[in-house]
Amino acid sequence: MYPEEIVIPMKEELTDNGFSELLTREEVELQLAKSGTALVVINSVCGCSAGSARPGVLMAIMNSTKKPDFLCTSFAGFDVDAVHQLRQYLMPYPPSSPSIALFKNGQVVHFIERHQIEGISAEMISNNLVNAFAQHCN
Repeated sequence: MYPEEIVIPMKEELTDNGFSELLTREEVELQLAKSGTALVVINSVCGCSAGSARPGVLMAIMNSTKKPDFLCTSFAGFDVDAVHQLRQYLMPYPPSSPSIALFKNGQVVHFIERHQIEGISAEMISNNLVNAFAQHCN
């Protein structure tokens, strides 16, 4: 498990911008039982999370006319039980962190895996998400 002093600033990049944390299995279950759309970011300490994933997600939220109903995040290697539960909902995709999932009524409708984040600009991730929001969000 990663040390809290390393993880907290990376969590705050999202939580300071309106994301709710999913810290337990129960919180994941409650969130994904809600109707509507939920953007869930599985956050990570890696460079692609800092350089592309988090900035791309925030850019998409700022630049999209259609937005998910809920913004949520869990941290891989820290919020272990919550991430494990999220990954059950993401099957058959293999574990991936960072990753970005858009759920609609508890079902994954769009997923960006780590290999689709590494080496990709924040702008490209943002554009990908804005298109997914246009298709799936109200």
